[in-house]
Amino acid sequence: MASKVSLKDINKIAIPAIIAGIAEPLISLTDIAIIGNVEKNPVEALATVGLVGSFLSAIIWILAQTKTAISALVSQHLGAKRLHAVKTLVPQTIALNFLLSLLIYAITALLAEYIFKLYQADGLILSYAKSYYRIRALGFPLTLVTFAIFGVFRGLQNTSWAMRCSLTGGAVNVVLTYILVYGIDGVFEGFHLAGLAIASLFAQLVMLIMALYYFFKKTPFHLKLSFKINPLLKPLIKMSLNLFLRTLSLNVAIYVANAYATGYGNNYIAAQSILMNIWLFFSFFIDGFANAGNAIGGKLLGEKNYKSLWYLSIDISKYAIVVAGFLILICSILYQPIGLIFNKDQEVLSLFYQVFWVVLLMQLVNALAFVFDGIFKGLGEAKFLRNILIIATFLGFIPTLLIADYFGLKLYAIWIAFFVWMLIRSLTLIFKFRISYLDQA
Repeated sequence: MASKVSLKDINKIAIPAIIAGIAEPLISLTDIAIIGNVEKNPVEALATVGLVGSFLSAIIWILAQTKTAISALVSQHLGAKRLHAVKTLVPQTIALNFLLSLLIYAITALLAEYIFKLYQADGLILSYAKSYYRIRALGFPLTLVTFAIFGVFRGLQNTSWAMRCSLTGGAVNVVLTYILVYGIDGVFEGFHLAGLAIASLFAQLVMLIMALYYFFKKTPFHLKLSFKINPLLKPLIKMSLNLFLRTLSLNVAIYVANAYATGYGNNYIAAQSILMNIWLFFSFFIDGFANAGNAIGGKLLGEKNYKSLWYLSIDISKYAIVVAGFLILICSILYQPIGLIFNKDQEVLSLFYQVFWVVLLMQLVNALAFVFDGIFKGLGEAKFLRNILIIATFLGFIPTLLIADYFGLKLYAIWIAFFVWMLIRSLTLIFKFRISYLDQA
């Protein structure tokens, strides 16, 4: 049995996962860059996209945890050479995601005004947010079914199919966003925020169609539902619920951050929207190595190959830190031009530039947190991940934000709190992995 997983095998999963992962935040960054430069109320439109995008991400991250759960179970059974045991589980998981997405859309669309009031939105921003969200959120079923299928792909040690779907969807979104927001001279006027939302829906539909093609053509699975519940569905739901609670805690931190930023004023939430989306872009970029840790780690656990698992954690951490360092270097060189891409308002840019260096500095810590997050997900350690996020959010992030806000640090308060949050996550995960698997290696 090999003692190390090769760089080639890691990159075979990590690189397509990086490309697939950054497609989503790239879509969000493109949305912000386009809407932040429209002539009609650009600051309010930018703030709206930031708020709605934050809430959408929260919902999707929470509901899409079945993607991680199905990926872990498929990869573990692949390693144990028992893939037949999950054949009926896959369509049942996809159906569960679809039904859940319909329910969530119905509830949140009805309560949209109250939801965004909780973010302290009012006036024009609240009006924009309600209408924009009700169109964008129609994509819930498309996105959650696609994500479940992506989880199956990852469990089969293949992230290239998801990469192709994401890249195509991203390209469709960019082209349609520009056309539908700005319009075509002499043909039709732009649809402003509605155009942004419609472009996203088309992109999500394209991704789903492509994902279904690869699912039927390339995998051993099908979508025929069995009336007999797969015995692994209960563990999958349990794992997903723990990951739901984990992700809910994560999004409590993001919600509180955005609520505070909105309370500071429109310019602050506009700057926060840019900072958060850049942070998410970095996160998804580095998360490609977490995907490799998830897929390969689950397979190695199924094989009971603990020595390779230990080496995997070391190697992936090194690669992720190198990538994070490269991103920090590039953004440091392009520090001023990056802000100008997203907005021209001098007050918004001033706030952005003041805090952007904190977002860059924390990427090295983020790299380790995301890598070990991915490995623990592959190992099925959902309960432990849940507990760490709850502790990091309620005993780390929120107290730090309250103290820093008391001293009037505003956006600094938010990002110092995020820094503490990530430190708790990364250090705890590394310590737990070391005591659990060093002796077995």
